[in-house]
Amino acid sequence: MTDFAPAAKRASPHARIATRSSVLAPALIVLPFILAVLALCLGRYVVSPANALSILFSQILPIEPSWQAVEETVVLNIRLPRVLMALVIGAGLAVSGAAFQGLFGNPLVSPHILGVSSGAGFGAALTILLFRHLAFVPAGALIFGIVAMMIALWISRRGGQSSLFMLILAGVITAAMFEALLALLKYVADPNDTLPTIVYWLMGSLTASSYEMLAWGVPLMGLGIAVLWALRWRLNVMSLSEVEARSLGTDVQKMRWVVITAATLVTAVTVSLAGIIGWVGLVIPHVARMLVGSNHAALIPASMSIGAIYLLAIDTVARTATSAEIPRSILPAVVGAPFFAYLLKRAKGGWS
Repeated sequence: MTDFAPAAKRASPHARIATRSSVLAPALIVLPFILAVLALCLGRYVVSPANALSILFSQILPIEPSWQAVEETVVLNIRLPRVLMALVIGAGLAVSGAAFQGLFGNPLVSPHILGVSSGAGFGAALTILLFRHLAFVPAGALIFGIVAMMIALWISRRGGQSSLFMLILAGVITAAMFEALLALLKYVADPNDTLPTIVYWLMGSLTASSYEMLAWGVPLMGLGIAVLWALRWRLNVMSLSEVEARSLGTDVQKMRWVVITAATLVTAVTVSLAGIIGWVGLVIPHVARMLVGSNHAALIPASMSIGAIYLLAIDTVARTATSAEIPRSILPAVVGAPFFAYLLKRAKGGWS
């Protein structure tokens, strides 16, 4: 009777995933652009989609203005940098999460596993405490995020080698150390001035988005993502056991450091640009894996697209739902935690 079964039922899981990926690819390419246009229109001051598109195209085409000057200011100077920042940060967190989960072979791994977010948070708080201005915060956060990664790598090395288990423990130790230092900074900060600024930044925000931040953040993040994309086939091998990876001719230690460095660079840049935004790098790779499978050649671009869509949707809701803007670390957790619980129940403890 199996000879007369429908072809879809006879197809292997890999074939079904490949077919699904080819069908979803156009949607994953187009949806971020559609959502970006909608985000440009929504807010306290509503702009029509036609005017929003006309304003954008007027920057490269000779279009006669048919919109008000205030609409152009809102779209180009206020919303566009923020929309681009949300897309970039969502994509970056999702890609680094997918890379870390593949490298560690663990679905509970997030981009912050090596204590990068805690180090970056401490760097931001220290910068605010010393300079009392947010202009220097991205530099401080980026520097200490990378320092946290280097400390974790140094702690994990033993006899010139480092296991994944030791890396995880080193990340926990590094995160605990920087969280303690951050608590100390909060304790000595002025409760009427500096402390609220530190707390608000740590909660995550895209309010300060600007073209200047994008100009230095995007190249650094793009460098890390490009390295991960170039190693997409090696990431598939690294997802296997260490013995299997070595048998396939992979220099496990070298590949591990390259992947960790590239993914950490992406994570550190995202934290330095917008503060600590959780759950994106943990949940989005699972969603992408459900849709396109575990092959990183498809998983990385799918994670980028879904992560960009997710964080942009979250940011749009956060700035339009209430009169007071909701910090970015709240909604991802409110939405991500129940959805991740659903994924765990659906997978019944398994992961593929």
